[in-house]
Amino acid sequence: MSEDVIKIFHLEMLDRHALVHKQHSADFNIVMVQPADPALNRQLYRDVGSAWHWTDRLMWDDSQWSQYVGSTTMNTWLGFWKGERAGYFELDSQHDGNVEIMYFGLLPEFIGQGLGSIMLTAAIESAWLNPDTRRVWVHTCSNDHKHALENYLKRGFQLFKTETE
Repeated sequence: MSEDVIKIFHLEMLDRHALVHKQHSADFNIVMVQPADPALNRQLYRDVGSAWHWTDRLMWDDSQWSQYVGSTTMNTWLGFWKGERAGYFELDSQHDGNVEIMYFGLLPEFIGQGLGSIMLTAAIESAWLNPDTRRVWVHTCSNDHKHALENYLKRGFQLFKTETE
């Protein structure tokens, strides 16, 4: 397989009890962004995603960011480590009880400290907060952090589809 081939992994969790929790830390907390802040999401997308080649939204204008972030189904959460913003995740509540983790990641200076597992646990717990949630799903790819897929699997997600680009 060529080096420029990208594998995309689609994962799902069909039961809230499938979550394998990573021990919480008193030094880590999450806060939902209220009201929605398109400029913040744009900045986080760039700051977190630059190392992982996130490009699909780089060309979005202010209107596209406002529409996306302002959707009634979208929530953005910030993760804080010892009071400093460490990362974020976006949850999109879709039809039929599906919640997608749209984007998830740490700021570069917080990578390698074990925070990804803690924040992913918080993201999954947040996705299951709505009693109507039946499925939490996410996709990652071979361009993401080398432990991304492993982290999702360790938290209880199941792989349901793999694609190549």
